[in-house]
Amino acid sequence: MAGVQTAVALRERGWSGDITLLGAEPHQPYDRPPLSKAVLLGKADGSAFDIDFAALDIELLLGRQVTSLRPEDHLLETGAGPVPYDRLVLATGAAPITLPGSEGVPGVHLLRTLDDAEALRPVLAARREVVVVGAGWIGAEFATAAREAGCAVTVVEAADRPLAGALPAEVAEYMRAWYDESGARLVTGARVAAVEPGAVLLEDGTRLPADAVVVGIGARPATDWLAGSGVELSPDGSVRTDDRLRTSAPDVYAVGDCASFPSARYGDRLLVHHWDNALQGPRTVAANIVGGAAEGLVYDPVPYFWSEQFGRFVQYAGHHAAADSTVWRGDPTGASWSVCWLRDGVLLALLAVGRPRDLAQGRKLIERGARIDPRRAADPSVPLKSAVL
Repeated sequence: MAGVQTAVALRERGWSGDITLLGAEPHQPYDRPPLSKAVLLGKADGSAFDIDFAALDIELLLGRQVTSLRPEDHLLETGAGPVPYDRLVLATGAAPITLPGSEGVPGVHLLRTLDDAEALRPVLAARREVVVVGAGWIGAEFATAAREAGCAVTVVEAADRPLAGALPAEVAEYMRAWYDESGARLVTGARVAAVEPGAVLLEDGTRLPADAVVVGIGARPATDWLAGSGVELSPDGSVRTDDRLRTSAPDVYAVGDCASFPSARYGDRLLVHHWDNALQGPRTVAANIVGGAAEGLVYDPVPYFWSEQFGRFVQYAGHHAAADSTVWRGDPTGASWSVCWLRDGVLLALLAVGRPRDLAQGRKLIERGARIDPRRAADPSVPLKSAVL
């Protein structure tokens, strides 16, 4: 997504030079969100972008694994030979974290690429018994699709609640019931001891039968190939960029899941593994390449993502910290509700479950740095924009 959007945005900005888009996969560039939904359930054969690369004079080099970068020579090394560049944009995304000890075990799957989704389609079609390791966003979306297909699903989560890495306990706890309602079994506080053909063994001795195991325990920026290149990385493995998405290497930018950037809005360095970041960031990169980054655009978005799970449309905008105060809108045991996070009265983040209007209004208020009245904001019948002080 980030690489494709950067190439297209460069042409839209008037870049007349050569543009080469390299990808390790052999497939035409594709969108990822349908992989955990339509593609997985066999409702679509793929999710290739509807873009005429030839008409845009964008050269695609597919199935081309980049192995190293030599910034001093303006050169990429690939398995098929070197590729020179004048400007380079790193958009390598993130790679799923594997479950230790599960490598090479038959029936163990990840869900990140088109090939991963294609490999899981027959599992769902056969209505197999599935164990999902990880109750994060991907785990919940896969469990949703598997239940829709008629599979027996058990989700194992090491933390004491679903979405532990994304949401505080007081919010995530209400999502536990979603699994039960869908017919999926959620086991929390459970660590996997081993995976063997046909079963997952937990540390407490429990043995869970599994025709297939899907691992969704997070992702890490795909940046190992940059070792020794001189491009500065953060401890989390992300490429460190400045506020214009420039890296520490000359003429090298980074965007999307592989890059972290400083946010003046939140006073923190953000690493955002979501689709909207891979859509918005490329516009900044393209503008700065074409116009010159010295006086170019600053990248400081309000992060946004969505997830479709267990019959609910979940949206989140912003970035919150543990110390921020919460304001609830609606009954969290019901079908639609929202949570606002405030700091000194300023709206910083919002989670909306089945309340897209809250999200749309809240996102604009976050961008403005608006202060809101907690009392009025807590009334779900009051439009969020009407709670502004």
